[in-house]
Amino acid sequence: MTESVRYQLSRVVKRLSPLFSDSIYLKMLFYLTMGKRLDLKHPKTFSEKLQWLKINQRAPFYTSLVDKLAVKQRINHLLGEDYVCPVLGVWDDVEEIDLDSLPDSFVLKTTYSGGNNGVAICKDKKSFDWEAAKAKLKEEAKRTDIYYRYREWPYKNVSRKVFAEKYLGDNLTDYKFYCFDGDADCVLVCTDRQKGKIKYYFFDKDWQLLPYNADSKNAPEGFSLPRPEGMGKLFDLAAQLSKGFPFVRVDFFDVEGKIYFAEYTLYPASGLDPKKTAEFEKRAGDKINLSLNPAETE
Repeated sequence: MTESVRYQLSRVVKRLSPLFSDSIYLKMLFYLTMGKRLDLKHPKTFSEKLQWLKINQRAPFYTSLVDKLAVKQRINHLLGEDYVCPVLGVWDDVEEIDLDSLPDSFVLKTTYSGGNNGVAICKDKKSFDWEAAKAKLKEEAKRTDIYYRYREWPYKNVSRKVFAEKYLGDNLTDYKFYCFDGDADCVLVCTDRQKGKIKYYFFDKDWQLLPYNADSKNAPEGFSLPRPEGMGKLFDLAAQLSKGFPFVRVDFFDVEGKIYFAEYTLYPASGLDPKKTAEFEKRAGDKINLSLNPAETE
C-alpha cells in the first residue's frame, strides 16, 4: 500500500473513529500513519509505548495537564507565577470575549485544542481581523476533539473555554524536553517560526546535535544552534516537572532570557511521527517504564 493511499484511508478512519474500540482504532491509525503494525501486547519503541499509554494509563489528573488554562495553576504551585504567562481574561464562548478589556496585543486560546489549531494572535488591535479570528475559534469548537481523532483520552473531559493571555512576541524559540520520570534526556529546539517554516533539532545536555529526526539527521556537518545561557536551568526545571511520569514532554518559551512554561505534552504528535529515526524510537522506547503509575506521585 502506497503512502498516499494510506493517507487517504487514515482520513476516512478518523471520520469513523467513534465506531471502533481504542485498540482497534489505534492499530489502524498506526499502520496507516507509520506504515508498521502496532504491537500493543509487547510494545518496544517510543511510538508503540505511547499508544499503550493512551489505553492503559489513565491517571485522573492528566486532564488538568492538557487543559491549557488549568495547567497554569499546577505550574504556579510548582515553580511560581514568574514562569506562568499572565491570563488576561476567560470566557465560556467566543461571542462573550470583550475586546475592549484587552490590551493592544494578546493571544486567544482554547483550553482543549492541540498545537496551534485553537490559537488566534493579535499583535495590534488596530489591524486585528476579529471576525477571522472569531471564525477560526468557532470552527475549532466544531472539530471532532483530540480524544476521538487520536484517542488521547485526557482531552475527553477538558472544560471547553477560551482565554486571553499576554502576547510574548514574534521571536519565540520553543524548547521541548523529552523527559522520563525526572530525567530530562534531550531537548527539541523549534526555530524559524517567524519565517513560516519551522525547523526541529534535537540536542543532548552537552548541546551535541542528535540524529533523532529528519531535520537533525539531514543538517549540514558541524551544524549547531546558539546554546541559551540558561539551558542548564531549563533542563533542571523540566526534570522537576516530569518526576513520576513514565514519559512527558515539558515545553518552555525563552523570551530574551525570560522563561515561560508552555505546556505538558503527553503524546508528542500523538506517537504518530514517521520523521523520528529508528535510533530515537529505540532509545526513547527503552527509557519508558510502563510499570510506573503517575497517580502514585501526583
